[in-house]
Amino acid sequence: MATTNPQNDTYGAPNDACNGSRYLIVRPDKGRLRDLFRYAAFGDIGGGAAFLETSDAGVLAGEATDHRWVIVVSIIVRKVISFFGKPMEWTGYIVEFILNLLSENGNLIGLLYNLFHGKVVIPQRGSETFISTIGQFDGRIDLFKSESLAEDISGSSYAETGMQVEMGNLVLMDLCIMASKLAYENDKVVRNVVVHHWKMHFVDFYNCWNDFQKEMATQVFILCDKPKDANLILISFRGTEPFDADDWSTDFDYTWYEIPKVGKIHMGFLEALGLGSRTDAVTFQYHLLANCGTSSIGKKKLEPLMENRTAYYAVRSQLKSLLKEHKNAKFVVTGHSLGGALAILFPTVLVLHQEIELMHRLLGVYTFGQPRIGDRNLGSFMEVHLNIPVPRYFRMVYCNDIVPRIPYDDKTFLYKHFGVCLYYNSLYFEQNMKEEPNKNYFTLRNAVPMHLNAVWELIRSLLMKYLYGPEYKEGWFCIMGRVIGLAYPGLSAHFATDYVNSVRLGKKRTIQMSSL
Repeated sequence: MATTNPQNDTYGAPNDACNGSRYLIVRPDKGRLRDLFRYAAFGDIGGGAAFLETSDAGVLAGEATDHRWVIVVSIIVRKVISFFGKPMEWTGYIVEFILNLLSENGNLIGLLYNLFHGKVVIPQRGSETFISTIGQFDGRIDLFKSESLAEDISGSSYAETGMQVEMGNLVLMDLCIMASKLAYENDKVVRNVVVHHWKMHFVDFYNCWNDFQKEMATQVFILCDKPKDANLILISFRGTEPFDADDWSTDFDYTWYEIPKVGKIHMGFLEALGLGSRTDAVTFQYHLLANCGTSSIGKKKLEPLMENRTAYYAVRSQLKSLLKEHKNAKFVVTGHSLGGALAILFPTVLVLHQEIELMHRLLGVYTFGQPRIGDRNLGSFMEVHLNIPVPRYFRMVYCNDIVPRIPYDDKTFLYKHFGVCLYYNSLYFEQNMKEEPNKNYFTLRNAVPMHLNAVWELIRSLLMKYLYGPEYKEGWFCIMGRVIGLAYPGLSAHFATDYVNSVRLGKKRTIQMSSL
């Protein structure tokens, strides 16, 4: 097969993509339970149509029939998540407060002592000592072999040869997973860790607008390896927060927007980047199709307003300034969970917008526990720009993590992964695979092995300190998560803890592995 140099490829969507863009929007809040029952039990398209909004009748007839059960599951799951949305938010608020109350007072014994002596430290949300739920699961903040990181990234040989993004680059992989984990923290915590622990240059933290959700729902931060003549710029998107119903609803959303000859893209992730809103589907064309006349008109109207409010435009603007300032720098994009989806979608939109110079300076994309963002056509379109002539997109998957296995994918379904998959089993053996095992999670034959594996992970969590050293000791809160994993293995396997361990303890294995 002939290879193609992406520098010689045409960037942006094909010109005829300006016409005929299609979309499907699943609205769980519309319709009645009776409509859902008619649609699920009897395949009544009229019942399904109550929950669906489409660009044309052909989409409704094709999707509503071919993917009926997946749409039904999406509607039910998102209805349940919506119902528990407020209780989840309150629970998360209380859990975070209690965890920080304990940690800032030296755990339970320290809290009781301070309470007795009238010296209780009350956590202040948004301060540099207030740690997120994700941070409480795994308190590690220092980089692996951090004493050599500056030399590894900023050494004299870097400017001449460039850092090679490859599976064996432990330093870069560790920086990416730690930055992905750090993105869950508030701006003061992020700044403190980047500056004082990692000895790097903190650029900015962005709290960005999601026009569909009508709130600042997307967070991302940027750092450089050094303030002057930097070699590396890193962009890290925040992922799915454990108690955020909107984040989980986005992960399970089936809604998509299609660009002809490019592919279908998950609409919820586009909204998270600030590239449109399903309340007016035309906005996606304005933001995505940079080579369309109507798009350029829309961009003139929309981009100045969005520049400092939405993730894509804010990050792109800052990135251009940084690359202009640091002539030898290249950039990496990373994220865990939902943040991983945004991390790979960001360069995808750069290609659509014909940002050729930016793409030439993309060092790589590392994602961890990332959900699927589009269909096979989108993957084929982006492979040319990301993985030819050498791979620049690496997708890490740990064991039975549920999130990389959604939205659903089967022989007739549209959501497909692309890029290089680095799969780690529960013994932290690494394998380069095309697709992770049990790619759809919800299969009966894998139910028993997954639960048995969850038992092993709970036992392993009690032994980590003795097997690998004190820095791998898992705290009581993380162990509680492992207990919950006995009932829901895919949730506990999504912890950032296992992705940090996979990078640091990962062992190459060339023979076929099971999903143990």
